[in-house]
Amino acid sequence: MENISGPGDGENITDVSEATDVERVLVPILDSVILLSGLVGHVLVIIIISRTIRARSGINAAGNQHANANGMDILLLSLSVADILLLSCVPYHTVAIATRHWPFGSFMCKAVSFLGAMCSSASAFTLAALAFSRYIIVVHPTKAFRCRRSSWLKILAVVLWIPAVVLAIPQFTWRTLISGTELRSARQDLICFNFLSDSDQLAYGIFHFLLAFLLPLVVITLAYGKIYHFLHKTRQRRDTNQTARLERYQTQVTQTSLLLVLAFVLCWLPSYGLMLVQLGYRSTVTGLQPRFGPFATFARVMATSSTVMNPVLYVFMSQKFRMELKKLVRKRCC
Repeated sequence: MENISGPGDGENITDVSEATDVERVLVPILDSVILLSGLVGHVLVIIIISRTIRARSGINAAGNQHANANGMDILLLSLSVADILLLSCVPYHTVAIATRHWPFGSFMCKAVSFLGAMCSSASAFTLAALAFSRYIIVVHPTKAFRCRRSSWLKILAVVLWIPAVVLAIPQFTWRTLISGTELRSARQDLICFNFLSDSDQLAYGIFHFLLAFLLPLVVITLAYGKIYHFLHKTRQRRDTNQTARLERYQTQVTQTSLLLVLAFVLCWLPSYGLMLVQLGYRSTVTGLQPRFGPFATFARVMATSSTVMNPVLYVFMSQKFRMELKKLVRKRCC
């Protein structure tokens, strides 16, 4: 049976023992760029949010403002933690692809696959929670104020990890090491392999697709669609000065929303699409599975690059965070 990996578990979707020489060279280069840029972006996010939280605490000490970090900050921190942990899986699979061999042992095979699946799901759930939070802030500002002063968003940021862990448990349970000769390779190398039956893999793959991709995508799309609809209706009811301001804001929100939805789809759809095609092929056809070659490499790189896109789209497109980044740079430089 072919090695079929779910998106986000860190493994190349095709059998690493069959990686071409081009992939063995190209993948480490791309992974290095993604790893470095992703870590830099998320470390900056954590530093900036930590500075913001400390600033609020300092203001509160003077009795002027609530000290606690708002829920959006906590969600952004949770997103950064998920993406950093997902990035920590990259070097293992870079080595596996470059050497056509899994040299890290059975436990790391299970642990890295579990961590990748958990963090990719947690990241998707957190993106959906961020979209819903922005909908509440724009459309229901009174509720948003109460939410900012309560702790439910902070609790939500933690609770979102529970279904992510549940979705990832099969990766830890079912992953094992087998010899490459048991697949299609002539090499006596070990491969981090998912040994479920074809029907079980199909069921798990579809369930993971529905819960960790389709559901977050629906929530994100509906939330930003509702925001656009609300701003459009509000703009029609206001006077000329307010209409001009709302029109600019609506244009900005529309462009940002389209980028967020597009980035989520582009990053994750190739991996999930390829996974479902492979699973469907194996469930209906006997014999060797066709190699998907460059598209499999593309799908893996796109899934991993989501860790770079997230801090750019969800943090550094915000004027507030750009100002904080400028302050941080000036402080370090001076």
